[in-house]
Amino acid sequence: MTDSPRKSSSLPTVAVLGCGWLGLPLAKALVAQGYPVVGSTTTPSQLLTLRDTGIMPFLLRLAPTLTPTDADTLHAMLTGVDVLILNVPPRRSATGPDYAALLQPVYEAAETCRIAAVLFVSSTSVYPDEPRPMREQDAVATAEANSSMLRAEALFASPQRPWQTTVVRLGGLFGPGRLPGRFLAGRQDVAQPHAPVNLIHLTDCVGLLTSIIRQQAWGYTFNACAAQHPSRAEFYTQAARKLGLAAPAFQQADTAGGKSIDSQLVREKVAYEFQYDNLLAAL
Repeated sequence: MTDSPRKSSSLPTVAVLGCGWLGLPLAKALVAQGYPVVGSTTTPSQLLTLRDTGIMPFLLRLAPTLTPTDADTLHAMLTGVDVLILNVPPRRSATGPDYAALLQPVYEAAETCRIAAVLFVSSTSVYPDEPRPMREQDAVATAEANSSMLRAEALFASPQRPWQTTVVRLGGLFGPGRLPGRFLAGRQDVAQPHAPVNLIHLTDCVGLLTSIIRQQAWGYTFNACAAQHPSRAEFYTQAARKLGLAAPAFQQADTAGGKSIDSQLVREKVAYEFQYDNLLAAL
């Protein structure tokens, strides 16, 4: 364990809860920009990786009711932190805990530790798959929402909270280790060939999230997605061929459309230039 970075900078101390595929590059980028950063992982072997990149590491596994060790770890991690980045993907298991319940101990610890701002990494999966543009107001975060992600957003983003919150609903993630050409390669009878693709590259995730912190763009809910939306058939066929893989076969008779994520608001409010707005060129 390295010495605490918290007093070594005039910049706010940032905690990245969940240093995985997105969280680790994000934490590294913040360190490179001079921020003191603490970060959590569920993998013991990752502790050295975090430490060696200048991140103060904590081994932490979330649950609706934390073990005494994890409760102490979470409190220690958030003590002295100004900005909390919540980057904990929901568990896919149908038998797993409700996402909002999973994050309840984090909410309580953030309140105790007097966190000043929360950056909540959410998902555009909160929107219905209807053939129309989806803007931020098309999915409302409430404690009674059907979506567990929306209930979790509401837990951290309601006006009564003692911190400022910005929620960023990311489109589908791609980048190193997540190549779109592998997503549907070789599959048969794939539905919705004409539906728009809503993806965002790892580089743009990191660039946008760090820009929000740097510019203190608090109090918003943002969609974050590439501006161009090629059809599923066009995009995933080209993506597979770029990797030398078998192209997916789509149901050509399926004329159903799908949602298109509108990310205009974040482009108006945050000074950040997307690097991968053209998804076909990004391949």
